Amino acid sequence: MSQRPGAVTFKGNPMTLVGNEVKPGDKAPDFQLVGTDLSEKRLADFKGKTIVLNVVPSLDTPVCDKQTRRFNEEAAKLGNDTVIVTVSKDLPFAQKRWCAAAGIDKVVPLSDYKHNSFGQQYGLLIQELGLLARAVLIVDKQGKVQYVQLVKEVATEPNYDEALQKVKAIA
Repeated sequence: MSQRPGAVTFKGNPMTLVGNEVKPGDKAPDFQLVGTDLSEKRLADFKGKTIVLNVVPSLDTPVCDKQTRRFNEEAAKLGNDTVIVTVSKDLPFAQKRWCAAAGIDKVVPLSDYKHNSFGQQYGLLIQELGLLARAVLIVDKQGKVQYVQLVKEVATEPNYDEALQKVKAIA
């Protein structure tokens, strides 16, 4: 498994990302994630849709909270052919509780806690923290990665406007 030392920082400290870097034009790697009902989810479960992968370290932190709320607000504007999947290492029970408390009902929360396949397949696993790096990826209806925004400083928000413009152009 490849490693990218210093690929991101956390509060200014360099962190190492584990896994192969995913780039626009790549076939989206498959993954095994767990839903809030403990069901197994794979990339194929979203076939035929444009997928926005909203990747956050933990929903229970201020920046991740704000990021997920923003994408939840935007989801309704994107139509039925687009799905926003929020991926974190939070336990499915915590994701379900957080979404209910925050009124999050338009994004699909999925957890990488069990298989650890998403973080490695997408090159977003932070070795030092065991959490996922903050990123936004867009996968088109044919399963090809069209956009990757890896947020260099994990404690900051992504560029929402850039990501939303790209998804609207693809969808």
